[in-house]
Amino acid sequence: MEQTSGDDAAVTLIRSTLAEAVRRLDAAGARDEALAEFVPRHRKLLVTREPVLRPVGRVWRLGVLLLDRQGVLRATGAIIRATAPGRPAYQSQSAETRRAYRAAAQRGHIPDGETVNYDAAIIDLDAASLRASTGPLFVRDGRALVRWNATTPDADAVAFEAYVAERVGLLTDPPQGA
Repeated sequence: MEQTSGDDAAVTLIRSTLAEAVRRLDAAGARDEALAEFVPRHRKLLVTREPVLRPVGRVWRLGVLLLDRQGVLRATGAIIRATAPGRPAYQSQSAETRRAYRAAAQRGHIPDGETVNYDAAIIDLDAASLRASTGPLFVRDGRALVRWNATTPDADAVAFEAYVAERVGLLTDPPQGA
């Protein structure tokens, strides 16, 4: 029972930290980025629709986390810069994949130069989900922690509140020259 109450307190801390982060980021007019949903190639009424990155909102990137104005938290997924896709060069498979995603962003009417986040999974902010989480945000022993990457062991994770405070600070008061 003590474990559960500590984890519930950690979830409450997460929610209040996110609400404060949204308030600070919004008040500062911090730079946000596009959030899109990838819609693969499909047929509709005998017409083939090419893949598209369909805009679904705006988010602030907090390192391995994405936060929207409603306080919804996501794990950072894939990221591209929306630019003209150019012609196929067949240099490498990864270059052609990026080119295809740039073309999908263009079909989604995302402005050139925009940073686009997609495949960003929503993080459930409940104690049971966070205890079982293998993603960037998790709860252990009543503490909310953030993994910098998927291979980081729990022991090397950082405190959620400090992580978010640092990332929000970088967006609201960026270092000179950034």
